[in-house]
Amino acid sequence: MDILVINGPNLNLLGAREPDIYGSDTYEDLCKLITDYCEKEKINVYFYQSNHEGSIVDRIQEAMNDGTDGIVINPAAYTHTSVAILDALKAVKIPTVEVHISDVDEREEFRKLSYVSLVALKTIKGKGFEGYLLAIDFLKNFISDLKNND
Repeated sequence: MDILVINGPNLNLLGAREPDIYGSDTYEDLCKLITDYCEKEKINVYFYQSNHEGSIVDRIQEAMNDGTDGIVINPAAYTHTSVAILDALKAVKIPTVEVHISDVDEREEFRKLSYVSLVALKTIKGKGFEGYLLAIDFLKNFISDLKNND
């Protein structure tokens, strides 16, 4: 099983960016946590992080042809603004789970709107880095069920 983890703008600054909201662990720490977990679960995991909306759209489109079985995405600020990312996810039809480190519903009003949630099978928020592992578990079970029903 191949899972693509996409992270949007400023997540490369984890550990330095608003540690009171996002914690002190770094983006590298997040990737290591996910990699270690996926090794145990026998899942191939690939990471992509960009501060640029078009680059994220391009990577989602590439996933349609590279064997990606599922996408875990934290679109960060693009969650609330990007119809382009929503449309790309709709177009590729790859099972997707949306993740947010913080509970966006407990923050500013504008953060309560998520375009990605319109296509995501599930949204996980406020679980910190653990949310990514929960998303991977969900996708693993969802994809396994799909394959077993084919």
